[in-house]
Amino acid sequence: MKSLFVQWGAGNIGRSFIGQVFARKGYQVIFIDIDKKLIEALNQHGQYMVETVSREGIRQLPITGISACDAGDQQAVNDAITQATLMGVSVGKNVWPFIAKQLAQAIYARYTVHPGTPLDIILAENIHHAATFVKDLLTLYLPSDFPFSSYVGLVETSIGKMVPIQTTNTPLILRAEPYNELIVDKNGFLNAIPSLDDLHPVSPISAYVDRKLFIHNLGHATAAYLGFQKYPEKPLIADVLEDSEVVAQVRRTMMQSMEVLLHTYPKVWKKKELEDHVDDLIFRFGNRALGDTVFRVGRDLLRKLRYDDRLMGIIIQAQQAGKPWDWIGKSYLAALSFTARDGNNEFWPADQQFIESIKGLSRREIIYLASGWKDSNLAPELFEKIADAFELIE
Repeated sequence: MKSLFVQWGAGNIGRSFIGQVFARKGYQVIFIDIDKKLIEALNQHGQYMVETVSREGIRQLPITGISACDAGDQQAVNDAITQATLMGVSVGKNVWPFIAKQLAQAIYARYTVHPGTPLDIILAENIHHAATFVKDLLTLYLPSDFPFSSYVGLVETSIGKMVPIQTTNTPLILRAEPYNELIVDKNGFLNAIPSLDDLHPVSPISAYVDRKLFIHNLGHATAAYLGFQKYPEKPLIADVLEDSEVVAQVRRTMMQSMEVLLHTYPKVWKKKELEDHVDDLIFRFGNRALGDTVFRVGRDLLRKLRYDDRLMGIIIQAQQAGKPWDWIGKSYLAALSFTARDGNNEFWPADQQFIESIKGLSRREIIYLASGWKDSNLAPELFEKIADAFELIE
């Protein structure tokens, strides 16, 4: 009998990455989702196709041995999770509060049947301190005496796979890059860690989560913001990265962030290792076959410019560590005039409102507003030092 992997969230990452990693290694996979048309299609065909796209062309990976159930069917969810060998969740931070009660009920249903068989849950989310975040949500709906820490293993991850907006008309075909490294917290498992080629257990996971946010996400966003600033007419990330000057600026920005991570995690990272990672990412960003757009990568400014996200988050760490961050600052300032449009020539509505709201404000006022500093617990004096430094950036 095959081992069962239950994947809550059959979106782009759920299907093109998490589900396929386990299905291709012989697991039976059950997806849990709310998209009834997708559920019907997956159950009708029992398979789907992942098309990996790269400079070498398209490779088709048939993903078989799969089925799906409706997240609204609590009994079906309970049954799947009760029988699961392992499960994953990829729904996004904002959706977690809406699934927590159902998932908690399923965990309890499993416990009543298999009290001696803990459940490990791979949190396929790029969320800082994801295990604490999820535990706090789930325990709201479990009995006060439920043995959570010994029964539920919450496995944090660093998700680096790039999956662009899908353009096919069928939910049974997804396009993604070939990259398939699933980085997981080896200390999060209660059961034996599965032996899969694509599964990479690491410790401390925080170093890899920070690498994803402050090198990968920072670099990708920088390519969008600086690329749009120079070439507002070019729609693709691959287009703007044809300019060697833009590439050099993106690399300098990523290298500044890299130096902060080397300072923060001296026992985890070696400089050459992170330099190679930067260069590999820039190569992957330029994958024209992905069709990744400047609009998609740069949009959602109020999230990406926050004090705890990819740009301001590492600026704060750099300032505290006494490390230079002027190139990161240039990317931040470029984002403040980011008005890219989608394929229908439409702005991202929230971004349009934000850009309108900062007209007439001083640079210091704009940065205070964009960073959401008032919602942080950070010292006002730290903001003043950062704002002063921003005034010196051309």
